[in-house]
Amino acid sequence: MKTWTRIVSAIASVSAVVAGTTALYYGLYLPRSTQPRAGSVTMSADRIARGKYLFEVVADCDGCHSERDYSRFGGPVVVSGRGKGQIIPEKGPVSPLVTANITPDKETGLGNWTDGEKIRAIREGISRDGRTLFPMMPYKNFSKMSDYDVESLVAYMNTLAPVKSNLPKMKIPFPINVLMKTYPEPVARVQSPDRGRNAEYGAYLATLGHCMDCHTPADGHNLDESMKFAGGRVFDTPLGKVVSANITPDPDTGIGRWSEDYFVQRFTLQRTYAVNGAPKLQPGQFTLMPWLNLSQMDPDDLSAIYRYLQTQSTIPNKVDKHPGATQTAGF
Repeated sequence: MKTWTRIVSAIASVSAVVAGTTALYYGLYLPRSTQPRAGSVTMSADRIARGKYLFEVVADCDGCHSERDYSRFGGPVVVSGRGKGQIIPEKGPVSPLVTANITPDKETGLGNWTDGEKIRAIREGISRDGRTLFPMMPYKNFSKMSDYDVESLVAYMNTLAPVKSNLPKMKIPFPINVLMKTYPEPVARVQSPDRGRNAEYGAYLATLGHCMDCHTPADGHNLDESMKFAGGRVFDTPLGKVVSANITPDPDTGIGRWSEDYFVQRFTLQRTYAVNGAPKLQPGQFTLMPWLNLSQMDPDDLSAIYRYLQTQSTIPNKVDKHPGATQTAGF
């Protein structure tokens, strides 16, 4: 028994040393990144328009960084709070989640950041002071954003009205605060993809829109790649519990029976709400799907996403999107 106790003690001691050494290594580890590029982005009308489209529609920056009115369908943006950041009462090891004020306010926002620092934060996940951004910010997705698009996005962000918004710093527990330093990767120049109603451009748009992140089951924040786009990810929020839909080409549980026109119409039908105002939320209608934003997407871009999704593996996975509810809100 004493021998066994010594063995257990020795293993525990070695494990503690390994854990401590690992923690020390990553604690001192500086995330990989590039130096922020010099100069300012082009503030032309076409660049700003493209950036607005990316911010408000494709990448749904509003979803995390803007004040939302969740008493209405789709959680429309409160325009006076666009970009001000918010506190998200997520259930999990990091709670609450706090998103940054990304308006040009000099005291509480990005008013003192260079355009190059903003680009690095978006695509590499590195803050102005060298800290690693919490990976709720989808910089792994945005690392694929073309130079033209990321510069356009920053151009639009530069036009936002400055909003003073003092938010608490997010408390990230050990070991997450240490391990996330390994996430960022340097991003070189990224060429613009050929736009059009094709699967390749659809893949680009779906990546920027982080469709897979929501429509793939996850254990915590780790996606199950074998169930890519098969839905079933649970979002349990104080506002309601929703489960993402299966958007693989499966004919019975996914979108395999949907025509391209029907897919596009599912989004564009919501434009009335986006333009004239969304109605008050009814029981069973809470959704995290950014219907109001995506209803503004160019129909050709929606077609490209549809064609990309049709190239994915067919995965049967029946999903109850609104557990316990009698009404549903789609995706």
